[in-house]
Amino acid sequence: MNHIVLYHPEIPQNTGNIMRTCAATNMMLHLIEPLGFSLDTKHVKRSAANYLEHVEYKVYKNFAQFVKENTGDFYFITRYGQKTPDVMDYNVKDRDIYLIFGSESSGMPKEILKDHLNKCLRLPMTDKVRSLNLSNTVAILAYEVLRQQGYKGLFEYEPDTMKGKDWLLK
Repeated sequence: MNHIVLYHPEIPQNTGNIMRTCAATNMMLHLIEPLGFSLDTKHVKRSAANYLEHVEYKVYKNFAQFVKENTGDFYFITRYGQKTPDVMDYNVKDRDIYLIFGSESSGMPKEILKDHLNKCLRLPMTDKVRSLNLSNTVAILAYEVLRQQGYKGLFEYEPDTMKGKDWLLK
């Protein structure tokens, strides 16, 4: 299974957008406190639109609790990473994949990242910006993992439960 992990998320709209991405990709969301908002705020629900009921998520008191309760391959997305996400192999059959993102204002603590240097990833970009928006970065990484896994379990066309594959032809 694939997972998205948010360490101390601060902006409810970002988390709401990420919840929508999780609903679209069948990824579980893990939230590590403190959160910069309440999960029942109208902002999170508005950003997640009508998809909140389709998101499996769990909240943890701290990073130690998260690590204690989860096993698999942990990847940390940070502007200090020295590998690009595409060089990693996410096609492990017997292990869960966890994409871990830091807070919007301060990222992940250096103390945590130092223990995982070989799994610190960075999206390439110019020197004109520090980083991309958190929800955009989550979507990019989520779809890189899914691309490598062949988009298993996802529709590659509009499902018949919506407008259907042939809608453009009608």
